[in-house]
Amino acid sequence: MPELPEVETIRRGLEKKILGKRVNKVEINTDRMVKEPSPKRFKEEVEGKKFTQVIRRGKYLILGLSSGKKIVVHLRMTGQLIYGNKDGKNRVSFLLSNSKYLNLKDSRHLGEIRLVKNWERISSLAKMGMEPLEDSFTLKLFGGMLNKKKAKIKPLLMNQEFLAGVGNIYAQEALFKAGIHPEKQAYRLKRDQMKSLFSEIKKVLNRAIEYKGTSLASYVDADGRKGSFHSRLRVYGRGGEPCVKCKTPLKFIKIAGRGTTFCPKCQK
Repeated sequence: MPELPEVETIRRGLEKKILGKRVNKVEINTDRMVKEPSPKRFKEEVEGKKFTQVIRRGKYLILGLSSGKKIVVHLRMTGQLIYGNKDGKNRVSFLLSNSKYLNLKDSRHLGEIRLVKNWERISSLAKMGMEPLEDSFTLKLFGGMLNKKKAKIKPLLMNQEFLAGVGNIYAQEALFKAGIHPEKQAYRLKRDQMKSLFSEIKKVLNRAIEYKGTSLASYVDADGRKGSFHSRLRVYGRGGEPCVKCKTPLKFIKIAGRGTTFCPKCQK
């Protein structure tokens, strides 16, 4: 699933391309991906409106319209949002006033698209946690969030109600960089570990954005291009391979049902 760096990369790409463009026509080829309102009403309410803003919240994209309503897109596992020419594989397409298309593609039909007046009232967004790259996310605040949390640190970082946008890839990478075992209980983190993890979460996410995300499966940016951060992954997907720091074979386990790779020597 695209995580914060991938969705932010798409957001930045779209912001340069669709703002001020009018939607001349909406084509819906897979009705079930339009969760609200009905596909017919979605089409009627979007056509003729201009895109006024592109926001990211966690792993969601919010496209503001001149009507005041918002198109909310969740790409889930295999969704793609690409600006360019028309493609026969599109689930939903927006023909823009410059004759270009904004195409929602999804090979597994798991993505969702909505048209709403207030996106903050969508249940999953209303309950979403702090944005880790916002200035308001401070070390002091992070320490308070971890205090008394008996959950294992890796699934806690992936909990979207705890921290927005961090998923399996970047939770593993940040924990490795901070030297923290993924099964360590959050409240047991020492002050220096907490400080290091706070710093590495921000560093890893920003670096991944710099390299336009990680393309291991279907993720591409708004131009249909793959990201290049996969070449800089230190633990994710490398179970059994030598640690880049100490050469100890990396260990692969499952935590809360999710595959997790870590170094048994470097991460305590």
